[in-house]
Amino acid sequence: MSMKILSWNIQWGRGCDGVVSIPRIASVISDMDEFDVICLQEVAINHPGLPGSKGEDEVDQLMAEFPGYSAHLGIGSDLLGENNTRRLFGNLILSRLPVMQVFRHSLPFPADYGNQGMPRIALEVIIAVGDRLLRVTTTHLEYYSVEQRTAQISQLRTIHGEALSQASNRNNTSDLDPPFWAPVRPISSVYCGDFNCEPSAPELAILMKPYESFESCLTDAWLIANPGMPHAFTVGLKGCAWPDRAYCCDYFFISQNLCDSVKRVSVNQGTDASDHQPVLLELTTLPS
Repeated sequence: MSMKILSWNIQWGRGCDGVVSIPRIASVISDMDEFDVICLQEVAINHPGLPGSKGEDEVDQLMAEFPGYSAHLGIGSDLLGENNTRRLFGNLILSRLPVMQVFRHSLPFPADYGNQGMPRIALEVIIAVGDRLLRVTTTHLEYYSVEQRTAQISQLRTIHGEALSQASNRNNTSDLDPPFWAPVRPISSVYCGDFNCEPSAPELAILMKPYESFESCLTDAWLIANPGMPHAFTVGLKGCAWPDRAYCCDYFFISQNLCDSVKRVSVNQGTDASDHQPVLLELTTLPS
């Protein structure tokens, strides 16, 4: 059986025409394929100040568009709104496969004077794929500050190393209190999202550095699926207000044990429903 994962920075549903439409986002996704896991960045709740927004609860809207999927939210920005409400902004994972556990990792936010920035998060889910487990983590890294983005990428590498160490420490938890009855975080891992830097960026290389104690470092899935081909552009294609040129900043990274399972990585360059393009990863049967 193959497994299909989508990653897309949806810019709170705002297309290049300036219109915010979650149904349009959902239509693009459904027209592309039937996905097992949908990873979305820049999902907003109660943010009427965002261009084109009326303060929609986009999580509720997306859940209505994708019945049969569970929804798992990771909030990076949590601010006070009017009438003591909360203004929320972050990442969302929709899964039609069982989600066994969820982790929400706050990423570093060091001061970088003169640059804008906002809190960022990596949202991790452990998914049951038949009798096997897969970690899927999605994130949206800092755009304005190289210093912050570098710290965030370094933390993602630390998170992966932590999971590798836990995967090698398979203790029986059945005699512990229920909060400890968690599945072991598996080696098989996918990291995706908007990394806000180009393939040649020095900070991106940090994510793929080998570990001293583990063999399963991370690999750019595009290079496995499309050897010798430059990364397809994921922004700057459809005349949105940003950016002023086309390049790639949206990726899938995989653990080494998944390299033989990569069937395809592709970019939907035909839609203008966001300022980013959706990216698809298809995996064949997962390793045991």
